[in-house]
Amino acid sequence: MKAILIKEDCIMMVKKILSALVIGFSLVGTAVAQDKPAGQVLNIAHPALSQTWSPLQGGGHAARWQSLMWAAPMYFDKAGVLQPLVLAKAEPDANFVQWTLTINPKAVFSDGSPITAEDIKGTWDLCAMPSTKHQRADLFLGGIEGFKDVTSGAKKAMSGIAVKDATTVVVTLSAPDPIFDQKIATALIPPVKISQARDANGEQKADWWHPKNKVAVSGPFMPQSMDLDQGIVTLVPNPKFFGPAPKLSKIVISSVSDASTATLMLKTGKMDAHTELITPTLIDDLGADFVSGPPLAKGQQFWFDAKKPPMDDINVRKALIMSINPVDMAKAAYPQGPYTPATQILNKVAGVDPDFQPYPYDPEGAKKALAASKYKEGRLLPKIMFVGISTPTHEAAAQYMAEQWRKVLGIQGVEMKADIETYSGPDQKSVQIFRDDVGTRVPDAVSYLMGSIHSTSGNARGKMGGYKNPKVDALLDEAKAKSVQDPARIKGAQEAQRIFREDYMFIPYYYDVMSKWSMPWVQGFDKNDDWQVIEPWNVTIDESKRAAR
Repeated sequence: MKAILIKEDCIMMVKKILSALVIGFSLVGTAVAQDKPAGQVLNIAHPALSQTWSPLQGGGHAARWQSLMWAAPMYFDKAGVLQPLVLAKAEPDANFVQWTLTINPKAVFSDGSPITAEDIKGTWDLCAMPSTKHQRADLFLGGIEGFKDVTSGAKKAMSGIAVKDATTVVVTLSAPDPIFDQKIATALIPPVKISQARDANGEQKADWWHPKNKVAVSGPFMPQSMDLDQGIVTLVPNPKFFGPAPKLSKIVISSVSDASTATLMLKTGKMDAHTELITPTLIDDLGADFVSGPPLAKGQQFWFDAKKPPMDDINVRKALIMSINPVDMAKAAYPQGPYTPATQILNKVAGVDPDFQPYPYDPEGAKKALAASKYKEGRLLPKIMFVGISTPTHEAAAQYMAEQWRKVLGIQGVEMKADIETYSGPDQKSVQIFRDDVGTRVPDAVSYLMGSIHSTSGNARGKMGGYKNPKVDALLDEAKAKSVQDPARIKGAQEAQRIFREDYMFIPYYYDVMSKWSMPWVQGFDKNDDWQVIEPWNVTIDESKRAAR
């Protein structure tokens, strides 16, 4: 491996790297054209030496930039309105079980060939193949008839996807889903030229996405070169893109493994944007605008596993919750923002409950609840263990909670670690509090709660130790089959959340935002809930602001 990992104490190396960038050389010394290319060039610092840039990963650092090269079936604009792209329209039958997808007649790959129904079917079948290892295929395609047959390895094609003609795909779902069109509005399942990507056995071809293999892409930019050893990916405008012409003349994505180095490069204008940069002094270093952004339909919470003592006693859970002042926790964890304290689970989506009653901060009530528990006193509780304390912000919040429990309830034994694997022996099976996020990538309250409090969700099965409330499940199961225009859909979600509240299963923490992670001179860099640039063709650079650095 030729990559050079930059260490904070390697001062001379950092100086050499910055100097090389100034005179037009790549991050690690590979020569490039020394004259600045005509037009606008966006330089992105990428924290990992990504070895695959397949658009069918469904996650990982490289997935943040797939919308630059690959056109989504449909997409949500920055106002949250569903827009066509590869697909001109997606129409359901009366029962929301069968969907007819019509391809945009202008949709072509970068080699000029049309995007066909066979490409869409083949791509989605390939996404479901276990060897592809798509991290989120179930979120988008899981409701299609035959999806599990492919993910299990039993078959290589979903029975629910049929090619009607060259420009029409008919999708049959295993159950009604009024928001299927919203679920497929993502650049994480973009139609690819399936003849390039899939071999005769139905598996994904190695490195088919690399420009050395003459890959044909569908997005506004196409890969000019990919040096995976050095960690440099160069993109140029796709002259065949069927959408608006991109305004940037080039995008260069360079691996910068050290956060301090990346921060310095951003401050001095050598880099314009970052994949995801989180440091304790980020706002002081780069300004609040760097991490600001629109709210995400995602919140951070501390979840209780009610099967493990002492969380098996609802009065203990009540006591722990009522001991916490959410305003003070916010001040401890993120005094400069950009996050806002959470109250209910739902945020951003239509259906946030205006009548939801947040848990009260009530130290006296907390003491009474603990006294009513089987433990009676804080000193008699088993040790309380956290996981998910993986950043300074999360640690500050957890430390605040531990101190409140000590002062209000007399609890002394509290321990916190980044992940469950760092505990050993019996402790690993005894962790009772999990800090983790829940959310949805579609603007729908039912989807949000199905993925967080329904008994089939990973959050309920894992973080909450198999939580199941039949009333919650019944309300959400009934609501999810209703049209998005039916008020009963939202009403069912709100009622399910109110019932869940009475089980005292979580401590609200904060609501996420989609941070820009770009400098003020980068314009049009809005992102969606999949962390993708929404309209890459509209990104521009204010050269006067960048030059001022």
